[in-house]
Amino acid sequence: MDTVDASIEPMLAKAVTGVPATAPGGGGLLYEPKWDGFRGVVAFDGERIEIGSRGGKRLTRYFPELERGLAAALPGPCVLDGEVVVPSGEPGAQRLDWEALSQRIHPATTRIAKLSKETPARFVAFDLLAQDGESLLDIPFGERRRRLEALLPAPLDPLSITRVTDDPATAERWLAEFEGAGLDGVVAKPVDAPYSPGKRTMLKVKHHRTADVVVTGYRVHASGHGVGSLLVSLHDADGVLRQIGGISAFTQKVRDELVDELDPIAERDEHGEPLRGRSDRNRFSSNKDTSYVLLRPERVVEVRYDQMEGDRFRHTVQFERWRPDRDPRSCTFDQLEVVHAYDLGAVLLS
Repeated sequence: MDTVDASIEPMLAKAVTGVPATAPGGGGLLYEPKWDGFRGVVAFDGERIEIGSRGGKRLTRYFPELERGLAAALPGPCVLDGEVVVPSGEPGAQRLDWEALSQRIHPATTRIAKLSKETPARFVAFDLLAQDGESLLDIPFGERRRRLEALLPAPLDPLSITRVTDDPATAERWLAEFEGAGLDGVVAKPVDAPYSPGKRTMLKVKHHRTADVVVTGYRVHASGHGVGSLLVSLHDADGVLRQIGGISAFTQKVRDELVDELDPIAERDEHGEPLRGRSDRNRFSSNKDTSYVLLRPERVVEVRYDQMEGDRFRHTVQFERWRPDRDPRSCTFDQLEVVHAYDLGAVLLS
């Protein structure tokens, strides 16, 4: 590689309800634990490291310990697909620490340096996309995995290679056991498939449904102060933000804190007053205030949800965590699980 290029869009996964035994259309699968971190594409040109993320955001400056450590650990020019994670706890009792990881995305250089020592990150590699200037995107995953293991037979800190198995029963056991270590499921990859940037070629089994959505407004709590609910949106196929639901059930302390946290991204008029929008979702309750404070679409949050009704969440969703690693423009309807139709008559007793 003549230049450091971490711009490859990571290959994505489609949610399924259980650990599959075969790939769609037939063929073998390799199963991996699903790591709960920041997806990263690491590019190394023999001297410099660049870490790209899903949606095109660069993560390199936030993880100086990885920039140094990976340059020392990698034997030669290559591009790796993997996950940036932060472990916490004593050896033998460690688990992934999402809170510590999310705090690593910070604008202040001094804060970044401090956290790089207090909560150092690791990179868990699970695919090899290029080696010594040769693109490997078109070769089968099974071969890419063999070449990854040959490239890194004994990885050095802060680099690891994920575990892999071809046994569905083992993957089922991982799904149950690894949750205790902070992992959030299992990924199944077709052995014979090429790498497809941005495509949902892999399969994932998670412990619950989640989606990354853009916060576009908030309603004031019924008490008259604090955030009562966050309004969230996704980009449609034309790139237009569509409101799809809301998050509520915050404590009073959190409601008050959210007002201050979201104030910098509030849309304002020429007098500096927050702009308000109005929803028609409560059109049958004419006395109910449906106004909300408009926010610039700059913050991404991960939510838990159960079902969709049309293009909206069927119920109020649950706040999971902020996603500072995600570009709001990458939050689209494509990530949502499409539930297959099922005959109600088959559910009811005859």
